[in-house]
Amino acid sequence: MTDIGDVIELVVDIPNENLRAGMQGTIVHQHTDKAFEVEFVNQEGETRALLALDTSQFIVVWQAATKKWVPLAERAALLVAILPDEAAQEVVDFARFLKTRQNEKLPI
Repeated sequence: MTDIGDVIELVVDIPNENLRAGMQGTIVHQHTDKAFEVEFVNQEGETRALLALDTSQFIVVWQAATKKWVPLAERAALLVAILPDEAAQEVVDFARFLKTRQNEKLPI
């Protein structure tokens, strides 16, 4: 569930605001169940952008209610879930490759 105070990460570029996928912002207002006002700040804490985003444009990475980061595996699953099937399969194949490589490095 998305809530005010949650930290989100963009999954799309928003060129007209000079925002790129991967940038993080904070939800400051809820318009509807799927539309939220998000504030992006610079390193000095000054507002860089304030805009309404649809839930399809971001994932939640930190939850204000629990005061905890969303586990990395959950974030990865959310990202994979929105990829086209072919790209999602590439991610799974790469993860499998990394796991196999890690197993090969373990001492016997």
